[in-house]
Amino acid sequence: MTAGGNPASVIFKAACPDCRGRFELAATALRLAIGGSDRTTFYSFTCPDCGSAVRKPAGERIVELLTGGGVSTLRLHSEV
Repeated sequence: MTAGGNPASVIFKAACPDCRGRFELAATALRLAIGGSDRTTFYSFTCPDCGSAVRKPAGERIVELLTGGGVSTLRLHSEV
């Protein structure tokens, strides 16, 4: 996934693992969940080609790109 453009109109390039479609998504089409570990930090979107719900892991760099591009972020808290 890569981002381009200015922060007001950031477009992200993404791909669907189900239909193998490649497309561009606005920040509003993506959701980012940040958990307490790599396993619980991911981004998600609905494939515009096949309608599949896609969930992919988000490493530190992806988190930076998505948050910087205005993607809606949910912080997950673990019970202690």
